[in-house]
Amino acid sequence: MESLIPLLLLAVGFVALILGANWLVDGASSIGVRAKMTPLMIGLTIVAFGTSLPEMVVNVFSCAKGSPGLAIGNIIGSNTMNILFILGVSAIIWPIDVSRVSIRRDIPVGFLATAAIAVMANDFFMSKNDIVNVNWIDGIILLALGIGYFLLTILNKVPQEEIESEQPVMPWGKTILALVVGIIGLYAGGELVSHNAQILARNWGMSESTIGLTVVATATSLPELITSIVAATKKNSGIAIGNVLGSNILNIFMVLGVSALITPLPFEPMMNKQLLILFGANALMLLFVFTGKGRKISRWEGAFLVLGYVGFMWFSLAMQ
Repeated sequence: MESLIPLLLLAVGFVALILGANWLVDGASSIGVRAKMTPLMIGLTIVAFGTSLPEMVVNVFSCAKGSPGLAIGNIIGSNTMNILFILGVSAIIWPIDVSRVSIRRDIPVGFLATAAIAVMANDFFMSKNDIVNVNWIDGIILLALGIGYFLLTILNKVPQEEIESEQPVMPWGKTILALVVGIIGLYAGGELVSHNAQILARNWGMSESTIGLTVVATATSLPELITSIVAATKKNSGIAIGNVLGSNILNIFMVLGVSALITPLPFEPMMNKQLLILFGANALMLLFVFTGKGRKISRWEGAFLVLGYVGFMWFSLAMQ
């Protein structure tokens, strides 16, 4: 009986996420076309920011309430789910075209972001303790890297032929309404789902680190999942992969950066195994881009990514 109300609120959160994601994709596509942005850039900026709000909210609330242990686990789990499960499901729905810009800039920055958090979390140059912290200095460095990346993204010149002008353009009033309602829906839905998922997980006796890697990470990644699925069903692979890459970079540079400014984030050495899996997920994504015809992630490669996420979840749950 004590789990009934959290389950109901979880369902309400799902509805808010689905509706919010649909509005956000439509509004972002419309305003992006007006600004002559590519779908990739839309996904990397507008959509990635909106869908990363749940991670930001959960991490800030957790740090402020004295549970910073969730923060790094949440981001590692979310980023792994973004690549293996979300990108995989999107590719199954519609094969993902990967632009040259992503190969040259976004995928390498994703590797850099993962490497940065690995170095900071392990404190290679300073501490030999069993548990180290990502501190406020690390937070400032991460935020600076994030600002530099997004400035590079905005200032980058994109060839005119890569701009997909066939995307629908809504009137300005409806466009702004779609963006605002979409982000609010994602925020409210992500908060409802993540909060009640934590309640259910604790009722079922899961550890804090496992909650962060699995339940919380899955819940806070639902906006990325729904948004990418909606984009894929509309055959807009630019927003689908841009959303995943942008969210992963934003999660590490901005979300963890802000979290580390609030309070030091503890990192246990056992989490290095999950970091290695995240590195492997990035490498697998890059490998699939260069296999087969063109720069695509095909349906069968998407299915392989999804199977990889099932293995990650099994491994994380078995470690608790």
